[in-house]
Amino acid sequence: MRLDVVVPTYNRSQMLGKIVSSLLRAPVPAGLEVAIYIADNNSTDDTERVVREMQSEASIACHYVKETQQGSSQARNAGVRAGSGDLIGFVDDDEQIDSGWYQVVAREFSDPGTEFITGACVPEWEAPAPAWLPRLSYAAIGVTGDLPRMEFGEGSPAELWAGNFVIRRAAFERVGGFSTQCGRGATGLLMSEDKELETRLVREGICGLYVPELIIYHLIPPERLTRRYHRRWRFWNGVSAGVLDRSSRQPVRYFLGIPRYIFGKALRGVAMLPRDRFLARDAQQAFADEIPFWYLLGFIYGRHFLNVESYFSKR
Repeated sequence: MRLDVVVPTYNRSQMLGKIVSSLLRAPVPAGLEVAIYIADNNSTDDTERVVREMQSEASIACHYVKETQQGSSQARNAGVRAGSGDLIGFVDDDEQIDSGWYQVVAREFSDPGTEFITGACVPEWEAPAPAWLPRLSYAAIGVTGDLPRMEFGEGSPAELWAGNFVIRRAAFERVGGFSTQCGRGATGLLMSEDKELETRLVREGICGLYVPELIIYHLIPPERLTRRYHRRWRFWNGVSAGVLDRSSRQPVRYFLGIPRYIFGKALRGVAMLPRDRFLARDAQQAFADEIPFWYLLGFIYGRHFLNVESYFSKR
């Protein structure tokens, strides 16, 4: 089997060394060939120079791919087009793979019925997690929960995460890759590309697994441990859901073009905020009560106001 590992990056040249070093350091089992594709998403820093220097010393083929169309989905798709491996792996530029990552990939794809896998994200904290941060907000910093091995499908709690994801090329091409109407851009945090791709894979009956042994380590810098960051992330989480809702409405009741349950959660949370403040409730619960409000605002903006084409055209 041949595995192409795609690493999208945007203005993070100083961080690339860690992910590439982990990809070069991890043992590659017999029968698996690996190539690395760094997909530079129109960076303005010295990313190209850094990658060129890595190429001269890499023990695994390391390729530089330039993608000037802004967006994480565009970068990932460009990395895929540059390769030809039977398998395509995706990791992010602020991660490191576990030493057993390649072995897990080889083990799982030895079963011809397995078409894609995703796995666990373990945090590498650069600062202690704040006391007010609820567990439900860990998704905002790219940390997965403790899930057992399971299949994807209707009702499954497994979620595809593009920062730790491997798929057969045939399956990826069958569904058309990552949507270029989703994903992070230069000026915003659209983040629905993972969920949108997962939906298409499940709809096509493509067999996927959550494999807890497929582990990456995700850097959590202090700037991601502020209330401001998490409010902004939750807003864009709502924007992303709102954009998806334009083409795929949910089977629920709507009010003003918004699912009624989203209004309900936001109103209940806002109603609790005065009590949280004056009764000095648990800090985590207080912030958890605030989160649905920011999600509602984002959903309204994404559903009714965001110009997606303009969003991706900005540099």
